[in-house]
Amino acid sequence: MSDQSDLITRIKACTICNDLPLGPKPIVQLSPEAKVLIAGQAPGQITHKKGVPFDDPSGDRLRDWLGINREIFYDATKLAVVPMGFCYPGTGKSGDLPPRIECAAQWREEVLASMTSLGLTIIIGRYAIDWHMPDMGKKTVTEVVKTWREHFPKRLILPHPSPRNNRWLKQNPWFEQEVIPQLQKRVKELI
Repeated sequence: MSDQSDLITRIKACTICNDLPLGPKPIVQLSPEAKVLIAGQAPGQITHKKGVPFDDPSGDRLRDWLGINREIFYDATKLAVVPMGFCYPGTGKSGDLPPRIECAAQWREEVLASMTSLGLTIIIGRYAIDWHMPDMGKKTVTEVVKTWREHFPKRLILPHPSPRNNRWLKQNPWFEQEVIPQLQKRVKELI
């Protein structure tokens, strides 16, 4: 058994957060061959039920932004999906709760060290930004996304692709005009 297969087996068996409302169900997609990493927040309730990352409207938009189809997206040798929290954290007053901190503390360093072929890390959401780009400090997600040229082509910060962000996309047309074409070009180069 390879080191990464052992790692995936250990992650899938993880019960660190055994008090989650729907119970622990770690959801990740990774391979040492993956060229692109999606570093998001945590699975939503739909993802928890299906056991498949981004198999929802957010995933449809994300695949559009990447310029790839489902077959490529779900090929772990091409694209990894490693959220900050591997399990659905539950619902709060204004949506899903934040990812549980125990998960990143337990797994993140080991997982990222196992991914030796990455050419692009796509960082989605405040918690992923804070972990992967701590120097961004107190900047808003919009301010951080606007710095995309400073980190590209190795890293790219995106707003969440959720339909809840339709208003943000309308208020920031530069994002789809400037960032998305460069993202698609980079993904095509890597995959």
